[in-house]
Amino acid sequence: MKIIVDADACPGRELIEKAAKENKIDVIMYCDINHAITSEYSIVKIVDSGFQSVDMKVANEAKQGDIVVTQDFGVAAMVLGKSAYAISPKGYIYDNDNIDRLLFERHLSSKARRNGEKTSNPKKRTEEDNERLYRNILRLIKNAIG
Repeated sequence: MKIIVDADACPGRELIEKAAKENKIDVIMYCDINHAITSEYSIVKIVDSGFQSVDMKVANEAKQGDIVVTQDFGVAAMVLGKSAYAISPKGYIYDNDNIDRLLFERHLSSKARRNGEKTSNPKKRTEEDNERLYRNILRLIKNAIG
């Protein structure tokens, strides 16, 4: 079991690593060549830039029981299909009960934007987001370990 991070735009990396260190779990962070990420704990893997190159690498590398940190609902859906766990950088856990709704809402927002409608921007990260991420990553680690 390992934690795989879609690290191109992932705040909270230090909280993910803290939880992983406490439980002696490997972390692999994927980013493209346009992002400079360093870590003293995690393995950082750099992939070519390109449309969804990091997303596809993350989804392909995930195995049953792994924990994947991503804000991309499509990646979350793919790893859930592999019996891996998925969590957002804000600490929201994706599961089979909510992923279809999230994908449908993403579809509706995309359709609205194509029609010239404005959709809301993501809210700024809060301390509550940090607390939720840390708490829920520990919860997923506990579930994955058994």
